[in-house]
Amino acid sequence: MSARRTHTVRLIGGQWKRRRLPVADRSGLRPSPDRVRETLFNWLGQDLDGWHVLDAFAGSGALGFEAASRGAAEVVLLERDAELSRSLQASKQRLGAGSVTVCGVDALAWMARCTPARFHLVLLDPPFHSGLLAAALPLAVPLLVEGGWLYVESDHALAEPLPGLALHRAGRAGVVQHSLWQRRYTAPVESPETTP
Repeated sequence: MSARRTHTVRLIGGQWKRRRLPVADRSGLRPSPDRVRETLFNWLGQDLDGWHVLDAFAGSGALGFEAASRGAAEVVLLERDAELSRSLQASKQRLGAGSVTVCGVDALAWMARCTPARFHLVLLDPPFHSGLLAAALPLAVPLLVEGGWLYVESDHALAEPLPGLALHRAGRAGVVQHSLWQRRYTAPVESPETTP
């Protein structure tokens, strides 16, 4: 029996710029291309100092480790595939990424029970054609702080506006559609003035 092939993906910015992450040869595993990641972090600004970030379908961890490399205070990587989860843990150890937590869990179940308004950025890049994106979107929005960001990669542009979110930027690179959304700020409710 031959061993599975392993490729690598390169981090493109921050303290671990040019470091490589292993990418297992797994069905549905499709790391975000360099150009797409570069575009995302140009949209967000290069410095994520102090941010709390969720990478809900981590896979190779390229998006989450990129956020940690750029100063995020906390990055949670969710990956239910045991082999990929072990690979993420190994990458964390190799990089000395103390801000990264790897959770070998089902992303949808984890998000459903997560504390609301915990993250400044949620990254959704599930395997294409899995049906997971439609289920993940309504779970992801409540996890964002006001003004927080939701990044989505898919094989198709999102046809409808996402409730509670405003589209910031969108693009396409090959078959990858990518978009960045911002959670709207809620105006404070003013109490009616009472007459003395």
